[in-house]
Amino acid sequence: MNDTRIALVTGANKGIGFAIAQGLGAIGFTVAVGAREEARREKAVERLRAADVDAFGVAIDVTSDDSVAAAAATMERTAGRLDVLVNNAGIGGQTDGGAQDPTTLDLDVVRTVLETNVFGVVRVTNAMLPLLHRAGSPRIVNMSSNMGSLTLQTGPILAAYAPSKSMLNSVTAQYARRLADTNVIVNAGCPGYVATDFTGFNAPRTPEQGAAIAIRLATLPDDGPRGGFFDDEGVVPW
Repeated sequence: MNDTRIALVTGANKGIGFAIAQGLGAIGFTVAVGAREEARREKAVERLRAADVDAFGVAIDVTSDDSVAAAAATMERTAGRLDVLVNNAGIGGQTDGGAQDPTTLDLDVVRTVLETNVFGVVRVTNAMLPLLHRAGSPRIVNMSSNMGSLTLQTGPILAAYAPSKSMLNSVTAQYARRLADTNVIVNAGCPGYVATDFTGFNAPRTPEQGAAIAIRLATLPDDGPRGGFFDDEGVVPW
């Protein structure tokens, strides 16, 4: 794998994550399919290999320190470095009538969402940074949502999910500041409103369309933007 770029995509067994893995594989990356459940992970690897993508599975639960450490060790043994990390794993959290009302919100719902959507990103990123620093042009892509935009305030009231993406955007900016004098480029991307199980498959965009921004940010040139928030149309307002 010395001459092949290596990408790890979390939550890559389905939906946008799978489409990101497939898209990166189509342009020559070896893709590590990060997912919790073994059966779904291995099925995704089989589908990717059937599409001529060089892929392998990595067991990872982004909410577990031990699991993430083991995943980093797997990447160390298998690849020895990491060129691209796509923090795609995320959850919406429990809703009531399709919403998360801040006036009646169970704080455990907020904690659960933050554990995956924010803490999980920090946990995985920090575990993988030593491997990223070994790459020539490393990229970190955090999959966010314009629902986290304080300016746009799109979608239904989701008082756990939307703030988790606002915080993820802020965390992305902090990583970009910290890594400004390195070759690690960090950005956040919004896939748009995509037909996945998260949206009940009732949305206008395909997973492949949603994956496009991640693939673009994963392959930015060395003078590309840092610490930004982007979708297919360009910069998304904070």
